[in-house]
This record gives sequence, structure tokens and C-alpha cells, in this order.
Amino acid sequence: MTWWCTGIRWKDGRPAIGWYGEGRGERASELAYGQRIAFAARGERHCLGVWRAGKRTACPTAETVPGRTGNAQCPECARLDRSFSVAADTNAADPRTYRVYLAWFGPGMVKVGITAEERGPARLLEQGAVAWAWLGRGPLMATRRTEELLRAALGVPDRIAYARKRAVRARLPTAPDRAREVAELHAQAAALPGWPDSLERVECEVTDHAGAFGLDELLGAAGPARVLTEMVPGGAVVGRLVGAAGPDLHLADGLVVDTRLLAGWELTVPADEATTSVPMAQLPSAGGAPVEQDGLF
Repeated sequence: MTWWCTGIRWKDGRPAIGWYGEGRGERASELAYGQRIAFAARGERHCLGVWRAGKRTACPTAETVPGRTGNAQCPECARLDRSFSVAADTNAADPRTYRVYLAWFGPGMVKVGITAEERGPARLLEQGAVAWAWLGRGPLMATRRTEELLRAALGVPDRIAYARKRAVRARLPTAPDRAREVAELHAQAAALPGWPDSLERVECEVTDHAGAFGLDELLGAAGPARVLTEMVPGGAVVGRLVGAAGPDLHLADGLVVDTRLLAGWELTVPADEATTSVPMAQLPSAGGAPVEQDGLF
């Protein structure tokens, strides 16, 4: 029975690696900072199908997926996924309560977004938000209108590239400084006219993810220097896990493993003497050109 990696999963504020086995459902392997991790890719990377309403439907043709893409779906499954999606604005009738948030990733790097209230802070962990605060809660369309209002009035985006987040992660200001920037923007947002009547305001309470992400270890080390660009058959990753943020695993040797690139692979235990042997690139600087990240949800 093959278990396919589905990438990182944040459970109760802790990182885990998700797995899918056709006919056997989903499971997760929890990760602990300081542990040694070692895995190698076997075979080919396959489409993970469609995840909807808490259930995964396997790709009917078991299509292979290119190693460098961040989405482990074939074009047909990706199209089906987006045909009924809040993120793609193709499910505007979603009756759930949503929340609007401010997410802080680094100095001057703040975004506004929405997430289903039932998910709690999971989306903020998945995005790698170092500090964040709720702004309001209400029906989907009211939160969407509020999101657009804040983006236009405050000049904050709804997307920030993962490459930019990584580049600043080991050079962050102190927690009080992070909280101050979020609180100041929260106050500006709250003072704006034009909020929908159906949206309930939420008082500012800044949450910091330094502990959840293991940032103290990252800040005390040399910081990330290289990033995984692709898994290949037989390629191995070996190292000590010192932190995780969003989809990224940070290893003690400065390698950042983007777990979106692990999704769709069968991962096995490498030989005892194995060392890291996968395509890598130098980590881009924070000032690089913006690159769109994946959807909000």
C-alpha cells in the first residue's frame, strides 16, 4: 500500500506531514523541532486529486505532475478544484461564518485576508504569518467586501510571495515591535468608514507565532541560505529540523524544504549513510520581484 505525501499540515499549532493512501484515507506524522528527518523520493510524482468537504477524491487517471510545480494536481483536477472554491470566487453562496484578518510576515510586509471561522488560526499558520490579528467576522460576502475596502484604503495586498517571507524570516524585529505594527494597522482599519453593517468588529488582540515556528532557533542561527527547488527520484533530504513556517521546513544546515514540492511523492527512508542530494538554489533576497503565492484558503 502506497502512502503519498500531501505536504505540511498544522494541527493544534504544531507542524505535521500529511499522507494519503487510496482507500485508506489520510494520516499525519507529527514533527518536533530538534529531531533528525530523513527521506527519499521513489517513483514518480502523482496528482493528489481533489480535496473537498473533508474528503479526498483520487485522480481518476493517476496523472504524473512536474517536480517543480507547487501544486500537486493535474490540470483537470486543478480545474475541478477551482470550480467550487471560495478562494476562486466560485462558491459565493458558502453559508459559513468568515473572519477578516491582518497577517504580518516582516517589516512592511502585511496582508489582509479572510478565512472560515471554523478553521481558527490554521490559515495563518499555513501562510507563515509571524504575527496577526482578527479584524471582523460575518457572512462571506461581507468579509470579502471588507477585504477589498482595506486593501484599497490601506494599500495592503491580499498576497505576498513565499520567497519574500523566507528571505526575512531570520532577520525579524522583536515581538513587541511586530505587535506594534499590527496594532497600528488594525487601528487604521477600524477607523475607516464603509464597513458592511453585517460585519461584526473584533477588538485588536495580536497573536505571535514565534514559538510555533521555532523562530528563536532560526534567529540564533546563520539563517536560511538554500531552498529546495525540486524532488527527484532517489533524491534525499537529511538534516535536523529547527523550525517550520507556512509550508516550509527549516533545517539546521540552512536548507529550507518547501513541502509543497514533497506533495504527490512516495517518500521512503534512505540508507543510513545518505546525505542531502536534491536540486537546490540560493535563497533569493527579500527585495526580489513579487511573485504570486497560492490561493488564500
